[in-house]
Amino acid sequence: MSVVEVKDVYKIFGNKPKKAFPLLEKGMSKEEILKTTGNTVGINDASFSVEKDEFFVIMGLSGSGKSTLIRCLNRLIEPTQGEILIDGQDIVKADKDKLREIRRKKISMVFQNFGLFPHRNILSNVEYGLEVQDVEKEKRKAKAIEAIELVGLKGYEESMPDELSGGMKQRVGLARALANDPDILLMDEAFSALDPLIKKEMQDELLALQAKMHKTIIFITHDLDEALKLGDRIAVMKDGVIVQIGTSEDILTNPANDYVKEFVQDVDRSRVVTAEAIMRNPEALVSSKDGPRAAVRKMKENEFSSVYVTDKNKKLQGIVTIGDAIKAIEKEEKSLDNILIKEVPKASPDQQIIDLLPMAKSSDYPIAVVDGENVLLGIIVRASIILGIVGEES
Repeated sequence: MSVVEVKDVYKIFGNKPKKAFPLLEKGMSKEEILKTTGNTVGINDASFSVEKDEFFVIMGLSGSGKSTLIRCLNRLIEPTQGEILIDGQDIVKADKDKLREIRRKKISMVFQNFGLFPHRNILSNVEYGLEVQDVEKEKRKAKAIEAIELVGLKGYEESMPDELSGGMKQRVGLARALANDPDILLMDEAFSALDPLIKKEMQDELLALQAKMHKTIIFITHDLDEALKLGDRIAVMKDGVIVQIGTSEDILTNPANDYVKEFVQDVDRSRVVTAEAIMRNPEALVSSKDGPRAAVRKMKENEFSSVYVTDKNKKLQGIVTIGDAIKAIEKEEKSLDNILIKEVPKASPDQQIIDLLPMAKSSDYPIAVVDGENVLLGIIVRASIILGIVGEES
């Protein structure tokens, strides 16, 4: 179910933004429109939807329009044109009272620069959003303490912001957003000001929190590695235009254009591409009811030196090698039972290539990709792993 729907949204900065629309229809660039009209195109016809509990990342370089877009989602910046639906309600048309209610009850935002009040202690900072909603004192204090504990800052309630590290300050900002118990969490470059090690800790913490909270998160970043790590899906922006939306794997394996391709070329694919993306269909299979001759025939047809064995429900039983099968034929054996190797390398569809490398190195057999019921979904040979890392089709 879509919690957020953005439909044909534009933001044109300038005195007469309407002048830009005919030029956009003609395909003029952001730079050409600025030179011709004096207007700056912040967002150009953005459309996307975000599902309930989804971690949606909007990524782009400086000037791409990503921060403008997220600020349009709660109308900190007014869109020039388009619809923004929150739970089916167009907030672009909402009056001030309705917008205030949506901001208080449905949406919270975490900023890059922390936005803490230097004269308030941590507990008071986290309480602030509830305070302006006139939540009763003891109730807001209890909610604030719960949020502080959730982000790992228990014991710092009476500390002042200037006594905290950058990472701890960002935790306070996150706790303040969570104290309102919003349905949607907007995060604008929330970790970009942090040192690399602290940044990684905060990313891991946010993923752990999301596993507990199940919020709908829209996260802005210019860091591709951060986007790939955090996002269920990623929207890539350039010059105000969303040029591609997809999973990490989609972005890496099927870049929509040269811009995205160049953007992702230096990514460590082994930590993003999964077993499902590089596995082959398990065509070279035999049933546990088949005999050695059927196994040899199947191996010769597919030019394999081994073949996986499944039961009638496609559940993996093991593997048979061509050498063992030929010996069984010489002994006039009719069953695969005596030559079935049950200890085989197995992976789940969502395991990353980095996890497959040790298995591929230590095993003489292809890796079997199975689901939670041990149903064989595909196989992975060493060549597929290498091609998956370098970004070529197997």
